[in-house]
Parts: sequence; structure tokens; C-alpha cells
Amino acid sequence: MQIEILTREELHRFKSELIEQIKQTIKTNETVTNKQFLRSSEVRKLLKISSGTLQNLRIKGILPYEKIGGIFYYAHADIEQLLGEIGNS
Repeated sequence: MQIEILTREELHRFKSELIEQIKQTIKTNETVTNKQFLRSSEVRKLLKISSGTLQNLRIKGILPYEKIGGIFYYAHADIEQLLGEIGNS
């Protein structure tokens, strides 16, 4: 294992870059959750589910959706309601 010595300037630059990356991640997550309607990919990412699971939620009528031009859209309020129901069961 090779040992590297870092200067204070390098540590400061690393800290600044890390903070910027964290801010970007938070900003991206806020953008997704502040939308009124979400696409399928955003819903899957938010709920951490597969496309098949999302399809089953649609088929069973558990998660309401609108289809516009071949793209499925889901109301953010409906997703929050679904999460609330799951949490209360």
C-alpha cells in the first residue's frame, strides 16, 4: 500500500467538490418530488420498484395514471397517498 501525503489545499478542494456533489444530489431529488406529475421512470426511481411492479400497480388499479401519447403519467399526490396507505397497514 502506497502512502500519499495531501496538502491542506488539496483537502479543502476535495471538501468543496464533495459539498457541491451533495448539493446537486439534493437539488435533483427536490426537483423530482416537487413535480405535480411524474413519468414511469421517475416513479420507479422514487419507489425503488421494477417496471413490472409498476405495471402491476397500474393493472390492479392501485396507482392511478394518465396515458398521454404512449407515456404514463402519475400524480405525485397519488404516490404520496399510496405510500401513506402502505405505512399505515
